[in-house]
Amino acid sequence: QVQLVESGGGLVQAGGSLRLSCSASRNLFSINAMGWYRQAPGKQRDLVATITSVGSTNYADSVKGRFTISTDNAKNTVYLQMNSLKPEDTAIYYCKARWLSVDFWGQGTQVTVSS
Repeated sequence: QVQLVESGGGLVQAGGSLRLSCSASRNLFSINAMGWYRQAPGKQRDLVATITSVGSTNYADSVKGRFTISTDNAKNTVYLQMNSLKPEDTAIYYCKARWLSVDFWGQGTQVTVSS
């Protein structure tokens, strides 16, 4: 099992920044990949960014150049730095861990970007 706790969401004006955190109950080196996903009202949950245990990253086209995923292995924490936020970034952001081919999800954190 992997427990995940997200934090850092909130309300921000367009053009602003937020940093999301996801604290994992297991050492990140033991987890195949971590990722951030988001779900806007009435829409499906979409990938935002992922990072593997060896540091390879992947981003959705819509956030490339604005968002950065990173890890602090000493704290078992994954971050999502979000800059130049747009109203269309408004969503619930979820952290996901893939461990032993099983996906574990956090409870989500709300990000609201006002225009």
